Amino acid sequence: MADPRGFLKVTDRETAKRRPVPVRIKDWREVYEERNSGVVKEQAGRCMDCGIPFCHAGCPLGNLIPEWNDLTHLGKNKEAIDRLHSTNNFPEFTGRLCPAPCESACVLGINQPAVTIKEIEVSIIDDAFDAGFVTPNVPDRLTGKTVAVVGSGPAGLAAAQQLTRVGHTVAVFERDDRIGGLLRYGIPDFKMEKRHIDKRLAQMTAEGTRFRTGVNIGVDITWEELKLSYDAVLVATGSITPRGLDVPGSELAGVHFAMEYLTQANRVVAGDKVEDQLSAEGKHVVILGGGDTGADCLGTATRQMAASVTTIAIGQKPQEQRTADQPWPMDPRVFEISSAHEEFGDRKYLHSTVELIGEDGQVTGIKVADTEFVNGRRVPKVGTERVMKADLVLLALGFTGPESDTITNQLNAELDAQTNISRDGKYRSKDSLFVAGDAGRGQSLIVWAIAEGRAAAAAIDEHLEGETQLPFPVKPTDKPISVYS
Repeated sequence: MADPRGFLKVTDRETAKRRPVPVRIKDWREVYEERNSGVVKEQAGRCMDCGIPFCHAGCPLGNLIPEWNDLTHLGKNKEAIDRLHSTNNFPEFTGRLCPAPCESACVLGINQPAVTIKEIEVSIIDDAFDAGFVTPNVPDRLTGKTVAVVGSGPAGLAAAQQLTRVGHTVAVFERDDRIGGLLRYGIPDFKMEKRHIDKRLAQMTAEGTRFRTGVNIGVDITWEELKLSYDAVLVATGSITPRGLDVPGSELAGVHFAMEYLTQANRVVAGDKVEDQLSAEGKHVVILGGGDTGADCLGTATRQMAASVTTIAIGQKPQEQRTADQPWPMDPRVFEISSAHEEFGDRKYLHSTVELIGEDGQVTGIKVADTEFVNGRRVPKVGTERVMKADLVLLALGFTGPESDTITNQLNAELDAQTNISRDGKYRSKDSLFVAGDAGRGQSLIVWAIAEGRAAAAAIDEHLEGETQLPFPVKPTDKPISVYS
């Protein structure tokens, strides 16, 4: 342990500062200023010798957090990234995008602000890229076995990298024109610039992973044809069927799913020309859904110079601190202020959508009412209806499951009770077909996607070789230590 008294010497939690709001809303760069290495080392020294590091349980990847905290505090950057990479293929993604359930489980967090685990993690990988520590890990031999990975989000990429490194020939199929899935087109650049994806893809390409963009499996190539061409197939297509809004007026022009809006914005930031782009410029925007996707829409609308943005949630405003029914080390549901909420817009809770109002087929407003609870159900309270002005309504209500029609029709793959693709305890759906990530688990966190990708890679390697040395961090039935997941 680097500093046994570190948590007693440094009791304040300090993270990287966000760039000033008036500056950052004028561009699409990441909101955080450059991290101070001295502060990062000092914060890493707060990690205490807690005996049983519950942060391990909070992270499905099983990250060896106390170990790389100590190495960071000692300035051993090469050893720190090696220890981090031993459990996490893409800390540059998780360090920017994960809500850090590991910090909720931090033992220090019982009576002090938790260790800045996420901040330390992203600092380790950024410094490693700058120092040239991230190099291709080319396999010593090729097995002669082939694997097709369908979907290039975090689950698919993690599985592909693991399988390539043990010698299998891996091809990643992506129906979009660029690799990355929702990392590429669902996450705005102010949260994660796409250069981080491109740097990792360069490493994976050098290792031998092959990427095939613009190929829609089930349409351009049938699932049967794919299975006949490869020794194993991994479905990692995500949970991308959006949840709609079943109220009058939902068919009006100007009502769009969040991902449609975010994808177009991300394409434009990448330099593409998007015909008839959805834009919030000069419009009164209402976002339905108070989660991360809603915040992404808010930050995007702010940068597009919306006239106003209001985020509506049907439920209650979360508490500022964890409550008694969400005790440590559970990942509590607490009120959070993201960078986007800092910048612009209003947030409203206990607002139920009753109807979308329009003129000449175009949305002009949204009728809402107070939410009340009747027999455990959230319903609009009669007599509290009012209309809010809205030129653009964005539905950020989550997802209902994977797009599964082609795979169920062509391979008779089965769905579970949550409409995810069924799989057994080793991620197998049937024969040589495997499923990982949100396609099998349902909408979840990026750490769960990477953990499942790593575990599915181990299962596929065992299927092909009879045994495997790859780690199996999570089972399909594992659940977060959370009361609301």
